Amino acid sequence: MDTLVILIPLLPLLAAGVIGAGHLLGVLDGEASETTTARIASWAIILACLLALTLLGADLLGKNSGSFGIGQWLESGNLNIQMTFITTGFSVRLAALFTVLLFIIIRFSINYLHREAGFHRFFFLLSLFASAMLLLVLSGNAIGTFIGWEIAGLCSYLLIAYAYDRPVAALNATRVFVTNRIGDAGFILGMGLSYTWAKGLDWSQLNALSTQLTSAQASSIALCFAVAAFAKSAQIPFAPWLARAAEGPTPSSAVFYGAVMVHAGVYLMLLLQPIFERAPLVMALVAIVGFLTAVYGFIVGLTQTDAKSSLFFATTGQLGLMFLECGLGFWQLASWHLCAHAVVRGYQVLLAPSLMHYIVGNSIKPVDPDTASWRWVYVASLQRFWLDQITDWALIKPVRGLAHDLAYFDDHIVDRAMGIPLPSIRTISTLAQMEKRKIAMRQSLYSSLGVFGSLAQLEKQKAATPQENQDSDFARGSGFAGDLTRAVTAILYWFEDRLVIRGVGEDLINYGRQLGLAANKIERLLLNPGYLALFVSVILLVAL
Repeated sequence: MDTLVILIPLLPLLAAGVIGAGHLLGVLDGEASETTTARIASWAIILACLLALTLLGADLLGKNSGSFGIGQWLESGNLNIQMTFITTGFSVRLAALFTVLLFIIIRFSINYLHREAGFHRFFFLLSLFASAMLLLVLSGNAIGTFIGWEIAGLCSYLLIAYAYDRPVAALNATRVFVTNRIGDAGFILGMGLSYTWAKGLDWSQLNALSTQLTSAQASSIALCFAVAAFAKSAQIPFAPWLARAAEGPTPSSAVFYGAVMVHAGVYLMLLLQPIFERAPLVMALVAIVGFLTAVYGFIVGLTQTDAKSSLFFATTGQLGLMFLECGLGFWQLASWHLCAHAVVRGYQVLLAPSLMHYIVGNSIKPVDPDTASWRWVYVASLQRFWLDQITDWALIKPVRGLAHDLAYFDDHIVDRAMGIPLPSIRTISTLAQMEKRKIAMRQSLYSSLGVFGSLAQLEKQKAATPQENQDSDFARGSGFAGDLTRAVTAILYWFEDRLVIRGVGEDLINYGRQLGLAANKIERLLLNPGYLALFVSVILLVAL
């Protein structure tokens, strides 16, 4: 029965490939093909659901071996990564639950997105996401989990920006995507440390070797994966991205941020339970972050006046409680909490568009009077505790400052050290200007070869002076020899112009002085407090 695990993520992937190829080739396009696309996506997830339930039944009967490998994925020196899947335990139960929820959401989406311009695009992304999430929970090693992790994040970005012509949707999608990349950095660093100290990336091997790791090593690995989990499950300080994800259609909101993807961080914590139990300080940090996130989600959710925002902040609070349970060591409770919350929250998000039909009279009040009486809490809730502004100040401004310093270093030190003439620096000061000049030279080359004989060029030639017309007539000789001469001339002119722009200057005498100025500027940059703090952090990380 273990072999069934391969088909569970493979079937939605095949459906996504068929829908995507059909849409690109024009076979699946418009309202006439909606039924075909819906059937492909539905039958793929139905079969995956039946296989997942069968695998779960075999696991409950004790028929599964626990893991199944299909071969070697990568071997390089001491690095040997097998393609393995988990066929027992909580991963199989969660995969079965996710397939059932994905089937319900796909069925809901068929009527919800009927006659939408992006109908086929939506079902392609939803099928691809289903494959990614099933790979994430069933993969037996960190590489497979990370691949599913990344593909699910990409699908999330594309579905938040479903209405890409709206600037708000594109901005929120980009903000969510960039925020989650911080967690990806933690995941990658955690994999690197796991391979360095445990000599493998297999989850079962890593958990089995957790007792052989020192407390510092286990804490480092746990901290890296905890950061990845914080970002994926919208914990403080990454919590604001979940509210921005409401820009997507309701079915995508249900599958991503209500029922399935938002629980990936909690799943990662449960998957690495032995590692976290060896790192008590990290578990304490997880408990504190979970508690603060639960309080944040509860308070901010009290002042929301639309259904989806209220549900998303309620989701944030519940996820915080799951992290609190993991940090306190209640792993079994956290696993049951995850499954129950996925079912309830998915149902609530799907019900959100028709919520107004169930409101009678004034039974629902937008703001609790007790909360409004505490003015500072009320203001902080309306401002969502200024987490976006704090993030901008702590992360975005330093990154922009670093980019500005690097641009200054490149323009005033690297370019001058290479000897690029100052007039060239001033003339071609930006990439846009260089690209514009490339396009102009390319058009000139093609024009001389007779490729672009447009009416505008003919009018320009008519308006030229007699001498210019004479030169042009001379340059446009006929025959093979004339064409070859024009081509060689244009290529030589292009080479000479590029050489002048990017070549080494002739003033070699001033190199020593320029290098001295460059060294002084580098020293001033290195004495910047921000860079000193960065170097100290890197040194401490290497030392650990």
